[in-house]
Amino acid sequence: RFAHVRHILVPNKPEAKLCLEAIQEAKKPLKEFKKLAKKYSTCSSGSKKGDLGEFVEGQMVQEFEDEVWSMQPESVPQRFIKTQFGFHIIWVHSIKLPEE
Repeated sequence: RFAHVRHILVPNKPEAKLCLEAIQEAKKPLKEFKKLAKKYSTCSSGSKKGDLGEFVEGQMVQEFEDEVWSMQPESVPQRFIKTQFGFHIIWVHSIKLPEE
């Protein structure tokens, strides 16, 4: 499987909660997501508005992948997750199976 994903990586729960709520309450959630990623994400993808591009299954840490594969593409994130890197809010653009 392949996924095209954006994420916002922040160091603590309160920050993750603030970002998540701002995205959920926004009129244009994806636009808000990109803005927050640029402003707050500690990942180098922040400069690309959180865009991680496409990755193949097995490339990311398990908790991150579990969340990605369970999400509906282009849906507003309902929660954040924790990995050894910090707290992630994930936006899935697309999920493709290898034969697609």
